[in-house]
Amino acid sequence: MSSKTDSPPSYEDTLKDPKLNNYPFQTQHGAPLPPPPPYSPSPGMCPGPGFPPAAMPIPTLSAGLSASSPGEMDDFFSTQWESTSIRHAFIRKVYLILTVQLAFTFAVVGVFTFVNPVKMFVTQYPAIYWASFAVFFLVYCILICCKEPRRRFPLNLVLLGIFTVALSYMAGTVSSYYETKAVIIAMGITGVVCIAVTVFCFQTKVDFTSCGGFLCIAAVLLMIIGIVTSIVLSFQYVPWLHMLYAAIGAIVYTLFLVYNTQLLIGNRELAISPEEYIYGALSLYIDIVQIFLFILQVSGAATE
Repeated sequence: MSSKTDSPPSYEDTLKDPKLNNYPFQTQHGAPLPPPPPYSPSPGMCPGPGFPPAAMPIPTLSAGLSASSPGEMDDFFSTQWESTSIRHAFIRKVYLILTVQLAFTFAVVGVFTFVNPVKMFVTQYPAIYWASFAVFFLVYCILICCKEPRRRFPLNLVLLGIFTVALSYMAGTVSSYYETKAVIIAMGITGVVCIAVTVFCFQTKVDFTSCGGFLCIAAVLLMIIGIVTSIVLSFQYVPWLHMLYAAIGAIVYTLFLVYNTQLLIGNRELAISPEEYIYGALSLYIDIVQIFLFILQVSGAATE
């Protein structure tokens, strides 16, 4: 047993005399042990055994957004939804304009096909056809060069109406030179081709918007073949060459219809701005009318 003098000083004595702090630490009977010092591993250090691992960031499906920012996630998905809704509204607007154009065009074609006095008048005065061709080309160039569609909306809409009337008159005058049976066949085939192309563009994963250079080369070759065909047919050589040229033209403009439709959809490498709805309707309208005219030449040559 230790003597009373060997016992450690009391707590009150220690507070009165700081020298007694140097007394060797001994635990008293019934006194609680001092708590261990807190442990907080520094960044980059591996915790020792017995300690829980440091928290690590968990990857999320937020396309680069951290899991601790749900507001940013909501903004991201709302932005995606708004862009999709804007694109759908743009597509509906373009097809509404296109439907009005095609309805007017085929109504004019029907008048020039089924009304004999109008048909005879057009065939007697071909200068009117060339005048409509000049108006069509001039207005088309103006519409292509016009920018800032919001500021020039009324002007673009008026020009689009003039362009539709000019191209409809052209299609009507061309149809007046063919039999009624050939015109009806061409209309039916054109409708089937347009529906098939539209369904194909909305379903396929093939990107035709990256083939713009190939389509430009095809258009130049089609123009050269057309010039050669007109020269050859003027001497009445190779009569089937005209039908071959028309078939090639129908194929080329079908590819242009695929290209412009995918530009309109907007989920490919290239896309049309939602503000360019007049240009979108114009490009599809020209493709469809040209397909009809080329198919009309093929069906007309086949029925003769």
